[in-house]
Amino acid sequence: MDISNETSPVMGFILLGLSAHPKLEKTFFVLILLMYLVILLGNGILILVTVLDSHLHTPMYFFLGNLSFLDICYTTSSVPLILNSFLTPRKTISFSACAAQMFLSFAMGATECVLLSMMAFDRYVAICNPLRYPVVMSKAVYVPMAAGSWAAGITNSVVQTSLAMRLPFCGDSVINHFTCEILAVLKLACADISINVISMVVANMIFLAMPVLFIFISYVFILATILRIPSAEGRKKAFSTCSAHLTVVVIFYGTILFMYGKPKSKDPLGADKQDLADKLISLFYGVVTPMLNPIIYSLRNKDVKAAVKNMVAQKHLSDCHQI
Repeated sequence: MDISNETSPVMGFILLGLSAHPKLEKTFFVLILLMYLVILLGNGILILVTVLDSHLHTPMYFFLGNLSFLDICYTTSSVPLILNSFLTPRKTISFSACAAQMFLSFAMGATECVLLSMMAFDRYVAICNPLRYPVVMSKAVYVPMAAGSWAAGITNSVVQTSLAMRLPFCGDSVINHFTCEILAVLKLACADISINVISMVVANMIFLAMPVLFIFISYVFILATILRIPSAEGRKKAFSTCSAHLTVVVIFYGTILFMYGKPKSKDPLGADKQDLADKLISLFYGVVTPMLNPIIYSLRNKDVKAAVKNMVAQKHLSDCHQI
């Protein structure tokens, strides 16, 4: 057999998705489409209120606006591709489109990890050092913090994507996933991927382990400060300012740990079922967390709810004047 044919440049990939379960595709198409629309609406409204309402021009809501924009970008990088795969018999994607989708997903995921740690620092300063908060978290500080989060995530994505897509690929170029997920793509490589593995381990330490540790330490100090507040009402008020962020952090990192930390099945039949379960978990992870973020922040935050009501009231008043 001519080896050169097996390692010839790949022009595109086939995304397996739910091809083995065609009955599920239409159901999940409707479900994921509805969730995607909720993501666009919910995060879009959050961005609008944080920009238009002057009362929300604070570091916390600036970070929240960034998080909402990031969630829209993250889901838009993959959900349209997934929805299209549910309707198309031949689920192909070009090499360049695969690289672009991998880059965007990696960039948004890494940026969110760093951004959540920046938000934890904001809550730490607000609760543990409230008198110094206006100085420590001035605009000259929190804007570069957000920009640095984006820069770090994009830089990591450039490195990981370029290392993955420079590899030679062989075989049938079938990616056993909905999208160009990097671990699924690396399985198709015909060359040594040790450099890729090392770079991903380093990236996981920087963008997963370190932010988790930073968030954990921040909340240890936050909890210690809250417990020293003498009145129950004061403790409740202080905790309410960080409960939404803490909920988002638990959902975000908890889902990641569940996805990659559970044991693999050695039974072939069990492996098939687990493969389907892994795909569905990954699918919902990509849409559930971005969908829940605006819901959590709006339900658990009086300022956001007041800003949304104010925006709706102004829109209604404007419509009445036009009539």
